[in-house]
Amino acid sequence: QGDMTNPGDVAALVAKTRSEFGGAIDVLVHVTGGLVARKTLADMDIDHWNAVMDLNVTSLFHLAKAATPHMPEGSSIIAFASQAGRDGGGPGAVAYATSKGAVMTMTRGLAKELGPKIRVNAICPGMIDTDFHNIFTKDEARAKVSAMAPVKREGTSQEVANLTAFLASDQSSFMTGTS
Repeated sequence: QGDMTNPGDVAALVAKTRSEFGGAIDVLVHVTGGLVARKTLADMDIDHWNAVMDLNVTSLFHLAKAATPHMPEGSSIIAFASQAGRDGGGPGAVAYATSKGAVMTMTRGLAKELGPKIRVNAICPGMIDTDFHNIFTKDEARAKVSAMAPVKREGTSQEVANLTAFLASDQSSFMTGTS
């Protein structure tokens, strides 16, 4: 555990992981992130903007930089972006959506830079039944989004976990740079 916006904590996490699990890092799943708060442009200050960017984008930079020297051929990085990175997010989510769009772009860039040795993909969960939406999304918005989804429901955390496991496995060996 640690603050993934803090390079010292990231280095300690990577060192502990290597010592506990044998030196190599085969899979890096970057799940650090969050909305922090819904703030419109008019209500947002630079401190909020920077906090959201650090939490969602800079943390990925720190982790990738620290972990990749220890990742052997065939390794995989899976970053968590968001549907908000594709569509701009809901009201008050400009900073969050922008940061998740940056995660998607960083995914494509890292795939080009680290390939073919390391595959890099992102997951863009939509409306997933988690505390994220319990805290930040109104019930009527959740119902509307669910009704518009082709499957007419929210996703589950297990479905996201299954996709993560697939992207970490050799079954997805031809996939890189995808979101």
